[in-house]
Amino acid sequence: MPATLRGSALVVRDELAGVGLELPALVASSGRAAAHATLEFFAARLSNPHTRRAYLAALHRFGHWCDRRGLALDGLTPTRVAAYVADLESQLSLASLKLHAAALRHWLDYLTERGILGANPARSVRTPRLVVREGKTPVLERDEARRIFAELDRAARGPRPLLALRDRALLGVMLFGFVRVGAALRMRVRDFEGEGASASLVLHEKGGKERRIPCHHQARTYLREYIAAAGLEPCSGVPLFQSAPHRRNALSGRVLDPSAAWSMVKRRCRQAKLPGHLTNHSFRATGLTLHQENGGRLEDAQALAGHADARTTRLYIRQRRELAQREVERVQI
Repeated sequence: MPATLRGSALVVRDELAGVGLELPALVASSGRAAAHATLEFFAARLSNPHTRRAYLAALHRFGHWCDRRGLALDGLTPTRVAAYVADLESQLSLASLKLHAAALRHWLDYLTERGILGANPARSVRTPRLVVREGKTPVLERDEARRIFAELDRAARGPRPLLALRDRALLGVMLFGFVRVGAALRMRVRDFEGEGASASLVLHEKGGKERRIPCHHQARTYLREYIAAAGLEPCSGVPLFQSAPHRRNALSGRVLDPSAAWSMVKRRCRQAKLPGHLTNHSFRATGLTLHQENGGRLEDAQALAGHADARTTRLYIRQRRELAQREVERVQI
């Protein structure tokens, strides 16, 4: 695998596999074995692109910290790694701190497995405990949810109806099916089993999990209208939610990028005069909250959301915040 220097960083590539990585000087100065093992860690051990990106950012941040102190890879000790983690405590949220610590621990574990290091210096380093009782994802109120779909209905009668139909179908799948945006964007046309009175969605989720869930009648309507307008062949293997370069009223045949989906949500929220802090994940959280407000069972919400633990499902539900506000207002003088 060839490696070339770019300033103080090392760019290492596996030409046959078509992968490459820019590594910090901390790794570049430790020899090609460390560089190649690090490339293998990011390319082969981390299958999720979001995790890969976050871990690589954590590695570069750690590398810069070590550079400023003249530390080499073989000079790392638990005390020095703990000092780095302590420095991060004043700069990052606890959740981000724990992500950075996990990135270092897993990367150094891999180097230890490969014989680059004799022991993992991050193995014994601990971070403060993080206890989360309610998630931070903002949710839409009922009238806000109605407003954004009404705005999309209006846009579907405008000059670019196909884009509005695509966006309405995507948001409908996320809200009415509690579907993560990543799973929605991985769907192919054949993953919408929409024949007959009922319909199902086949989801390909993180960790290689595949599951089939019932499709809400409203999402079913949105999907059918979008597929018909786009001229997508039912049961085909092409991406269901496709990009539309320059927002033209035509699909590219290529899957919609997650960053483009995020931009779309922000744009549609602005058009509906909704708060700017809403995100892709807000639609999943809104669906779960509405399910519980309408008397749904927690275990059913957990199954539909694909959560292994009901505690994860509870993080999405905002009923308790409203309850707490109502109860605290009972204190009157």
